[in-house]
Amino acid sequence: MFDADFLITELTFKAIRSSGAGGQHVNKVSSKVVLNFDLNNSQVFSEEQKTLLCKNLSSRLTTEGILILQSDESRSQHKNKELVIKRFLELIKQSLIRPKKRKPTKVPRAVKLKRLSKKKQQADKKANRKPPEIN
Repeated sequence: MFDADFLITELTFKAIRSSGAGGQHVNKVSSKVVLNFDLNNSQVFSEEQKTLLCKNLSSRLTTEGILILQSDESRSQHKNKELVIKRFLELIKQSLIRPKKRKPTKVPRAVKLKRLSKKKQQADKKANRKPPEIN
């Protein structure tokens, strides 16, 4: 599949100040972690895998083909880095899965006949409710 350790070496991280409540401490600590991954210049994936990733991650990639993820769940920068790496690897793993090809099946003859007989029964039932025609 792919080498996760080598893939992690291609990632770039940036720590920035997190938003939200936290008092005085939040203004001086950069605990939010932003992960950047350049898919086009990656050495880990083959061209076939890159096209599959581009297709599956098209809504998440920038115009230059860079994937950006961020985490500010924890107050710890190290914990946020671990969380964003874990989420990144899971996202890559899910994006590399090829969906199974659907095989169209034919409707069985017995099912068609059953449907038609039910339809005929329903038509007869409705016809029997009408008053008889007198000529």
